[in-house]
Amino acid sequence: MNVLWLQSGGCGGCSMSLLNADTADVMQQWRSAGLNLLWHPSLSIESGTDVLALLDDLLQGRTRLDVLCVEGSLLRGPNGSGRFHLLAGTQQPMIEWVRRLAGVAGHVAAVGSCAAWGGITAAGLNPTDACGLQYDDDRPGGLLGAGFRASGGLPVINIAGCPTHPGWVMDTLMALAAGLFSAGDLDPLNRPRFYADQLVHHGCTRNEFYEFKASAEKPSDLGCMMEHMGCKGTQAHADCNTRLWNGEGSCTRGGYACISCTEPGFQDPGHAFHATPKLAGIPIGLPTDMPKAWFVALASLSKSATPKRVKNNATADHIVVAPVVRRTRLK
Repeated sequence: MNVLWLQSGGCGGCSMSLLNADTADVMQQWRSAGLNLLWHPSLSIESGTDVLALLDDLLQGRTRLDVLCVEGSLLRGPNGSGRFHLLAGTQQPMIEWVRRLAGVAGHVAAVGSCAAWGGITAAGLNPTDACGLQYDDDRPGGLLGAGFRASGGLPVINIAGCPTHPGWVMDTLMALAAGLFSAGDLDPLNRPRFYADQLVHHGCTRNEFYEFKASAEKPSDLGCMMEHMGCKGTQAHADCNTRLWNGEGSCTRGGYACISCTEPGFQDPGHAFHATPKLAGIPIGLPTDMPKAWFVALASLSKSATPKRVKNNATADHIVVAPVVRRTRLK
């Protein structure tokens, strides 16, 4: 399966994340899965006329393009011309190259939240008019339009994340290569369900504190970061705490609140990332499938039943009270 990787408006962080995959040789893993990387602007030795010849071969059908991977948002400015970002040596906007190549690709994958929704590049006033391949923030459309379908029959596959997890990229491409990926494997925002049907909350090591609403009050505390520290792990769709980064880490395990980087609009929350907006003392961003009245009632009950051990540990940077050791057999 031939894969072409283009980088548009972004930081290159998704490529760096891919190279940090917990495998000895990422490219060997690709080859073993039947994936042939035709070209990557940072990893390939070809440049200049060699790359332009490859792109022409793809557009003319002399070389088959099975998967077009785009990293970074698509810069439509100024005034829709796309001339904020020209492909070197062509004097043609990157958005035109992406449109043409998407038209001959078997599948199109947006690698990272910039390519999926516009992401960080589209934050604030968005002077470059950045957008995603098939979404403009949470609105269908983007560069290719809501009705776009690659020749393989699928819309743009949004492997969202900032950066995206290397496993999400690898598993998506390997499933495509094996013919095991269909429209049913995409969630309502066209993200692969194998990770988007999970919540960051699942597997979080702070779940005991969450259950008792024993909250952290400063960055070094062990408690749940939802109530005061801006954590959106109960709302963000990803498997970060069960599919660990580099086999051992995640944002919440490192002491950082989840900022829901797999979701459209995460870059503009309307408040500081480390703050939890509240209404009448109640967090506005509640778990996605819990009515507010239920949450308030359960939170009040949980706080009244919080064990002293959990309450004391929540506002400490290390375990100050260990679980009780019983002398009798556990029953």
